Amino acid sequence: MDSVRRLWYRHSPQLFISELLEKRWMEPIVPFTLMCLVFLAFVLTIPGYAGWPNLQQLMRSFPEQALVAMAMAVAVLAGGIDLSVGAVFAMANFLALYLLQILGLPFPVMIIGVLAFGALVGAINGGLIAYAKTRPFLTTMVVLIVVRASYNKLTTAYTRELASASETSDAWDFLGIGTIFGIPVNMVCLVLIGLAAHIYLTRLRPGLQIMAVGSSRKAARHAGIDVKRSLFTAYVVSGLLTAFAGILYAARQNSSGTDTGVGWEVNALAAVVLGGISLAGGRGTIARALIGAVIIFLLINGLVQLGTHGSLTTATIGFLLIAAVGFNVKWQKNKGKVLQKIYVSPTLVEFTPPPSIARDAGTAFAENDRLHAAEAIAYERIEGPEDVILDRQDNLYTVNRNGSIIRFLAPDYEVREEFARIGGRPLGMAMDREENLIVCVAGMGVYGVRPDRSVFKVTDETNRSWLRLKDDSRLYLADDLDIAPDGKIYFSEATIRYDLADWALDGFEGRGNGRLICHDPATGRSTTILKDLAFPNGVCLAHDAQSVLWASTWLCRIHRLWIAGPRAGQCEILVDNLPGYPDNINRASDGTYWLALVGIRSPVYDLAMADPGFRVRMVKQIPPDEWLCPGINYGCIAKFDDDGTVLETLWDPGGHSHPTITSMREHKGHLYIGGLENNRIGRLRLPGADPTWTSWASYWDDASPSAGRRAPVREMA
Repeated sequence: MDSVRRLWYRHSPQLFISELLEKRWMEPIVPFTLMCLVFLAFVLTIPGYAGWPNLQQLMRSFPEQALVAMAMAVAVLAGGIDLSVGAVFAMANFLALYLLQILGLPFPVMIIGVLAFGALVGAINGGLIAYAKTRPFLTTMVVLIVVRASYNKLTTAYTRELASASETSDAWDFLGIGTIFGIPVNMVCLVLIGLAAHIYLTRLRPGLQIMAVGSSRKAARHAGIDVKRSLFTAYVVSGLLTAFAGILYAARQNSSGTDTGVGWEVNALAAVVLGGISLAGGRGTIARALIGAVIIFLLINGLVQLGTHGSLTTATIGFLLIAAVGFNVKWQKNKGKVLQKIYVSPTLVEFTPPPSIARDAGTAFAENDRLHAAEAIAYERIEGPEDVILDRQDNLYTVNRNGSIIRFLAPDYEVREEFARIGGRPLGMAMDREENLIVCVAGMGVYGVRPDRSVFKVTDETNRSWLRLKDDSRLYLADDLDIAPDGKIYFSEATIRYDLADWALDGFEGRGNGRLICHDPATGRSTTILKDLAFPNGVCLAHDAQSVLWASTWLCRIHRLWIAGPRAGQCEILVDNLPGYPDNINRASDGTYWLALVGIRSPVYDLAMADPGFRVRMVKQIPPDEWLCPGINYGCIAKFDDDGTVLETLWDPGGHSHPTITSMREHKGHLYIGGLENNRIGRLRLPGADPTWTSWASYWDDASPSAGRRAPVREMA
């Protein structure tokens, strides 16, 4: 029973559902489901509806309406509306027939001429709305009236000529009735244009700027986007799409009637709304517009085949539209709340009682006051120095909460300067052979700072886990790192489910959301070498460079991964059942390792980790400031050796000087101490420590056991 319980919590369906709802392609789930239901209903009620002849006819009749819906979608995504699409579509249909069959112009010239007309009308709409600052609704309605009146006048004047015209071409016939592998040509055109429109709006700068303008014109303007040009471009694109729809319709129908395009603007707008595109702009995709267009098209076509009266068809479409839009709006409004309630998915974590930390316990973890002697450096001149490191000139570097790297100059560390500003939240640091400062930055990846203070990106991605719904190719919370003699950078990503602001939620889950990654500067590639790790944190290369040590914070363990020698590739637990939550690990001068404990375990919290249901109720029902959390008001540093034996500990009971210790670095007989929530850097003299030993020399001096041949380094952009 216990094994089944563990398996249930490890592979909780809640985890799958939460990651499923988090996917962007799940946003139009309501209209997509409705589309499938509508099609299934007609398949069951209309004989032969799913047969190939009927499907082929549906594909031949659908593209024009879909292109008009796409045109409306582009205008709406830009924060506007284009009510002229129906009239422009009708006029484009007439112009295609007029230019080709009456004037006898070549097929390519006709295409260019009609598209130019669509672009011209779009330019008029865009020019008035973007530069004259007229209202999109009124502007496009006026254009609708003018173009529709012109269309009616022209079709009346050229009725005889169009009826008697016989000019055609093979290209024209192929466009109208041809097929490619059984698929109508106009459907193939729709697919290609739909893909191009999707790429344009999601990958290319002009399209992304249209989306940004639709989301917030003020923010777009502050970002340096030419708002007027983007609006103008959106309406030109809308005109081009509508004009091409008119060409396809003319090739298929080869006629122009007074009712052509009438009401298409309403259907297009309904398709956009039904597909889940926000009328406020900036939120939606071309795919959503196409889903909405399919629903409208299937409803009209199916009801007509069932012999439904026209007025009843319109009423049915209106009723379903209102119901679907209402449900979709409700879903979009509450999806975040649903996701919030089910996203945190705790797993079962069972601890054994930890070693006693009582002062009279007689263990290496017995509490003491050794950190009380640490002096404060940079008091009130630093915020959250999560990691500290020193260079060969004894200058002290640390990270600041505002995204910068701060340097305090030796020997007294009174002079403070901003060494570099990276952004994000810098965390763990290491120095390579060239004395570049390599930094893990939460939310950004791994970056470097050269001695001349120039900043460069090392990596912000790794290989994706294809068996997981969540796209984990991008780095979410790069935490700590170390560098091997061959230049490879080993770094931890604490979690792929939460950002730094919500890192505590990962602790409440206790599951393997993190990974260990290796970046090879010689190839520029990053590869995940261990995954499903419970908040992997501190990373340290062993003194002999044969293995990498890393801390699992929530499991209170230190692991060792062998990267060289006969055991390469093997992973083992080196230190288990720590009384606190391990953070950064760094080398000591005597061949051992320093370990920061960011918090201390308590029996109550250990019990909570063994009861996932309790943690779920706590997160859902209790305000965050009342959650049960690990004790982080104790400062503790431990020292352990290559056999995993803890040799000694340094304590600051109550965390009066150094609470939430996250890092420490030995340098020339002193221990420098950093903390995620601290306002100072501690410095403690280490009696008996080598006064000449430095961390940089232990890695890169030729006499060091871990120093090796220099690997070829590729310049990283």
